[in-house]
Amino acid sequence: MSRAFNFSAGPATLPEAVLRQAQAEMLEWDGAGASIVELSHRGPEFMEVARQAEADLRTLMSIPDDYAVLFLAGGATAQQALLALNFAAPGQTVDYVVTGHWGKTAIKQARPYVNVNIAADGEAGGFRDIPARADWRLSKDAAYVHYTANETIHGVEFRDIPDVDNAPLFADFSSSIASEPLDVSRFGVIYGGAQKNLGPVGVTVVIVRRDLLERAGQPRADIFSYASHAANDSMLNTPPTWNWYLAGLVFKWMLAQGGVEEFARRNARKSKLLYDTIDGSGGFYRNEIAPGVRSRMNVPFFLHDPALDAAFLKDAKAAGLISLKGHRVLGGMRASIYNTMPEEGVQALAAFMRQFQQAHG
Repeated sequence: MSRAFNFSAGPATLPEAVLRQAQAEMLEWDGAGASIVELSHRGPEFMEVARQAEADLRTLMSIPDDYAVLFLAGGATAQQALLALNFAAPGQTVDYVVTGHWGKTAIKQARPYVNVNIAADGEAGGFRDIPARADWRLSKDAAYVHYTANETIHGVEFRDIPDVDNAPLFADFSSSIASEPLDVSRFGVIYGGAQKNLGPVGVTVVIVRRDLLERAGQPRADIFSYASHAANDSMLNTPPTWNWYLAGLVFKWMLAQGGVEEFARRNARKSKLLYDTIDGSGGFYRNEIAPGVRSRMNVPFFLHDPALDAAFLKDAKAAGLISLKGHRVLGGMRASIYNTMPEEGVQALAAFMRQFQQAHG
């Protein structure tokens, strides 16, 4: 078996060591006589898996005790609707900063329940930059301010936590969570699907400041209440146990690798190598994002001649480099280089890009 370097934006590559451990434990987990995916989520075996996963994530991200950590289904998109239902009164204004496709999606999910104020929007510039903070038009009494920390499709990333005065700050960290140290205490809510930086598809992490759980929000079924999920340790209904277990293995692997500080160093090296390859190509490749907000996680790029795209993808696959086709919204190419992409993978991609340019330049 020969595993390729997988640059998929999500579901994304997972550490081989984690996959091998999951493979070894698939038929029977820890002498329990059954797979973890077959055991009751309320049984002592899975309860310990869940407890350890939360403890490891708290350690990994330095999550304060006054924040609840939830492991839920529904992906980030479901959370975007639940934020409005849980934390805003009917008709209350919420502020959204839009820097790409997923920021627009977040607004779409919230709009049925709240008055959305678009405080800043980078679409006029093609989502190639983040609107200057001085130009944001924040509401006086917003229930919260929402932004997308890293735009997976457009490749735009906030490199600093924005100051939004008194409103709690909510952020979609789906594609950059745990990629570097983060001051969690600056946020009211951090959420993200696990399938890019933290584990497999099918489980979503929601980190919420506990005092916000006291907000009445809007009429909703109990299953849509974050407070109820927190009171039941994310087991209000049957959770995605296999996905939660596998995410827990990734948390433990990341801690053993050196934690978020080490991944910040790796991610900086990986992204610098890839951007240097693009910028040093003399225009053969190009990335159109303002340098100060280029994503460390998702690197979209274009060949100077789109007629070469098919050959690039075919030759890359033959070289063991897969899932480089750009999102349909933008076209071109995209290399997603999350925490679990080894540096060797980016080195191989950079070498291939130089070779392809020599052959076709």
